[in-house]
Amino acid sequence: MTRGGRMFAPNKVWRKWHVRTNSNQKRYATASAVAATGVPALVSGRGHRISEIEEVPLVVSAEVESLNKTKEAIALLKAVKAFDDVAKVSSSRSIRAGRGKMRNRRHRQRRGPLVVYAQDSGITHAFRNLPGVELVNVTRLNLLQLAPGGHLGRFVIWTQPAFEALNAVFGSQTEASEQKKGYTLPIPVISNPDVTRLIASSEIQAVVRPAGAPFTKRPFVQKKNPLRNSQVLVRLNPYAQVLRRAEILGQNKRTTKKSHKKSASKKFLDILKAD
Repeated sequence: MTRGGRMFAPNKVWRKWHVRTNSNQKRYATASAVAATGVPALVSGRGHRISEIEEVPLVVSAEVESLNKTKEAIALLKAVKAFDDVAKVSSSRSIRAGRGKMRNRRHRQRRGPLVVYAQDSGITHAFRNLPGVELVNVTRLNLLQLAPGGHLGRFVIWTQPAFEALNAVFGSQTEASEQKKGYTLPIPVISNPDVTRLIASSEIQAVVRPAGAPFTKRPFVQKKNPLRNSQVLVRLNPYAQVLRRAEILGQNKRTTKKSHKKSASKKFLDILKAD
């Protein structure tokens, strides 16, 4: 027996490790993640350093796919002002907390840019040693790389052939994809998703009723003790007010009788002392 013994009911290799998902749902999610990479607000909100980049999505020429040296890749990133995102990854590298550091995942770090190419002519060798930088072929786009952790807005650097091949990979709303048989992009429910702009438009504001007086409802009703709060007690039992009034009157009568007795006894004592 080993130290500590064995675990109870150990995991079996025939466990159902994965959940089946429809192909249409996975393609929809991947297409949505690709679209989110072109929204600067989502990319910046995810933590990528894109303040000095001229435009998003960032598309570079086809000659980038033939780079072979890491120093050439670094020069490219500095030229397009995307090296700050790689430097952010280098400074974020730290040792993992807990037992994971002993299970082949000792360090943890942030994610850097994702380089998407169409033809590997040496580009994978040029970028593979840069921390946080990942590479993927445009025909093998992965949702785990486009939206790590389920957060949309990965900073993606496209080569021009890869960017032009997107229509062939995913198709459009009217033309089917060449790679995915019979697949077309889903048609949006509304043409303008900017709801704030729609509400503020003159057409909608012309038919909207004017806003009423502000009324804020208490989020909860305070519970009061009827044994201590007389108003709540009367609300629950109206006869309690009659009983309380009778109690007060009876108490006053008893107090009056006692006062008369005390005065009479005092007068009697004065007469006795006078004699």
